[in-house]
Amino acid sequence: MSRGRRGTPDGEPSGVLADETEGYLLAHAHRHQAQREAEELCARLPWLTTAQAEELTAHYVRRRLDVTRQLMLGTVRRAAELRQEYESRYAELRMALLRRHAAGACALVACAAVVGSMAGVLIR
Repeated sequence: MSRGRRGTPDGEPSGVLADETEGYLLAHAHRHQAQREAEELCARLPWLTTAQAEELTAHYVRRRLDVTRQLMLGTVRRAAELRQEYESRYAELRMALLRRHAAGACALVACAAVVGSMAGVLIR
């Protein structure tokens, strides 16, 4: 979800505002979902007073948002780790491919030199 990191054509905004808006909407949706769940829980506990139900709802929403925040931070950390692992592996593979191409080019030049010298010997 990081449109801001990708390149955008000239004249278009970088996408930072879109990322922030998306984050805001996602957070709002999580808060709304937690609020709805808390209200459903309180509805199943008819003996609660109004103040107790409000306190339970507020506690549930805070706790649920804390858990969601921790899960998202964990996901972000893991994504960064994976990104680093993949970038490292990509660099290794790219270097190995470069070495193979260089070795192939050297072999081709050596073969061309051998063929050229053999042609020179046969022509004399």
